[in-house]
Amino acid sequence: MLTGAEYLVSVQDGRRLYFDGALITDPLSHPMLATGYSNAAAGYDRVFDPDAEAGPYYTIPQTVDDLRDLMHALAEWDDVAVVTSQGLMALLTAGARMSTRPEYAKYSARMRAYHQYCKENDLRCVQAITDAKGDRRLPPSKQDDPDMYTRIVERRSDGVVINGAKLHITAAAVAHELIVMPTKMMKPGEEDWAIACAVPVNAEGVSIVNTSYAPRADNPDYYPVSSHVNSAEGFIILDNVFVPNDRVFLAGEVEHSATFAHSLGLWERLGGTMHMAECADTLVGFAQLIAEANGVAGIPHIKDKIAEMVIYATLIRGCLEAAVTHAGRTPDGWLHPNELYTNAAKHYGAAEFNIMIRHLHDIAGGGVLTAPTQRDMANPDVGGLVAKYLRGKEGVDAAYRARLFHAIRDYTADGKGGWWLVTQIQSGGGLYAQRLVSTKHYPMEAAKQRALRIAHFPAIDEAEASTA
Repeated sequence: MLTGAEYLVSVQDGRRLYFDGALITDPLSHPMLATGYSNAAAGYDRVFDPDAEAGPYYTIPQTVDDLRDLMHALAEWDDVAVVTSQGLMALLTAGARMSTRPEYAKYSARMRAYHQYCKENDLRCVQAITDAKGDRRLPPSKQDDPDMYTRIVERRSDGVVINGAKLHITAAAVAHELIVMPTKMMKPGEEDWAIACAVPVNAEGVSIVNTSYAPRADNPDYYPVSSHVNSAEGFIILDNVFVPNDRVFLAGEVEHSATFAHSLGLWERLGGTMHMAECADTLVGFAQLIAEANGVAGIPHIKDKIAEMVIYATLIRGCLEAAVTHAGRTPDGWLHPNELYTNAAKHYGAAEFNIMIRHLHDIAGGGVLTAPTQRDMANPDVGGLVAKYLRGKEGVDAAYRARLFHAIRDYTADGKGGWWLVTQIQSGGGLYAQRLVSTKHYPMEAAKQRALRIAHFPAIDEAEASTA
């Protein structure tokens, strides 16, 4: 296992990172990236055990309790540790699904070996799946530039060379490895775009252009959430990157091009929904605290909104528990979360998220956006008056109330909040994908038979009578 200090040394490996148009020469001290590195290092230190074989991120769940422990751990780990677990479990899931056919045995073996390699070296990985896509009306082979979807541009006896870009890749700059996957099902004639592989972040030809919701002002009191927890979002460019054979997991077999996305969706939605459950509880906490601070906690419509938020949080956790309790088992014998409950939970949480935010803002009031800062209250000229007029009910001073306003704004309507509003919908493939998977795994025939029985169709009644 690596310590946090050893991790920080390991990522000083010549990787090409950019921010605001400039090549970053010292990423560990860059003001918009430093928090991501320090949080990842802290994540290493949090679980470091000199006597352990490996960190918990590489655990393969064998029982329901293992899967439940992993689910809850996803809410506690730093961002890059979470995506490491999700990405490696997605690879193992894809490998297990492909292992039923002997012609894919080499790929399954490579994925298992890669998981072991990351485990032995305590590496962090991110999933690079979303392509640039160009004109979204057109398939990969019809784009005016074939690199709009990541593709194989050269096949060699010792590996392949790939070109393309992968977008929206959280924590790419702070990871060691990129797990490249096809963004969708490819069709016959699109074999060059059916590529899955693993690429080191510092590989020749890899560049990462970064954005971040980290605050651009040095005022942690005004950004009490995002100043401490933020992630770089990577726009990854793959320019003639060579990938050796042992790191190639799919190279033209279009019938399994979607297997990786489906496998990743399952694990990413489990982790995303676990974070959503934590977020839902946080929203309830903020709503109750600010209602009490404002003196409105007893007003009926406020109580109704908070009750609806409580139900939202409870249903998400209930579905998560069902996803674990009704887990499936792979051909290799280990467990994966139930597809129906995982996708239904993610869809419900994402679809209703904006309504919960609306309730919180309605309860809190305009101070979410307009409350003066702690520094304003320290000003010798106006600070006393700001404190006088910003206080809440008796016993609630201005500093406490302002802190709540700033936290709610940062968490739901500014730095962290902007990230939440987009990722709650987009992470795990979007609402449409979750509807498709939920419908696919729903016991539709059983539902139809139940409806027919309730309607007392003669054929159904006679069949039941004959078996009585």
